[in-house]
Amino acid sequence: MSRLTLSFDNGPVPGVTEGVLETLRDLELRAHFFVCGKDARDPARRALVERARDAGHRIGNHTLTHSVELGATDDPDAPAREIGAAQEILEGLTDERRLFRPSGGGGVLGPRLLSPAAVEYLRAGGYTLVLWNSVPRDWEDPQGWPERALRDVGEQPWTLLVLHDVATGAMKELRRFLEAVLRDGTEIVQDLPPACVPIVGGEVTGSLDGLVCGGWPPSSR
Repeated sequence: MSRLTLSFDNGPVPGVTEGVLETLRDLELRAHFFVCGKDARDPARRALVERARDAGHRIGNHTLTHSVELGATDDPDAPAREIGAAQEILEGLTDERRLFRPSGGGGVLGPRLLSPAAVEYLRAGGYTLVLWNSVPRDWEDPQGWPERALRDVGEQPWTLLVLHDVATGAMKELRRFLEAVLRDGTEIVQDLPPACVPIVGGEVTGSLDGLVCGGWPPSSR
């Protein structure tokens, strides 16, 4: 039996995330919501994050601004700002797992994702790095993304799907997609596939190959 773990990035957005939470409630499903620190400052959005947390969904850190790929900047303060400052804003919403998802342009897993300094910051802070293996680009194709997502779910044993609870109209298709997944016999779980979580509680437990600018571990030369 294949598995699916749901995650939502870049929200919450009033008028959108309420419907996502209602769909998940109706189908008795639990997901992960990765929130940018700048958005959690807004009272209306923060109230939605609290609602998601109270419903049993896990809240993660999705950087402060979602404008910096940590592997593509020379700014030495970027890890503390984009990871640490966001975590401070999200205090009380996240839990001891300290889930962190970096900003990756277009969902690409590559060396622009992280820097050696960012990895060290995650290790020192006891963070858990949560990546993905399915990005159906719902923001580009609000009606057609479910077919790509279903294909991914059918082709791999455990999918960690990235969707976006933002105002594109894509979340209108969420219930249809989830009902199709369940009809196919896929198990929808809240656990994270180990292959998508290469840092757990600050410990590097999986491969970071191709994900860190300059490589990991850093060259001693």
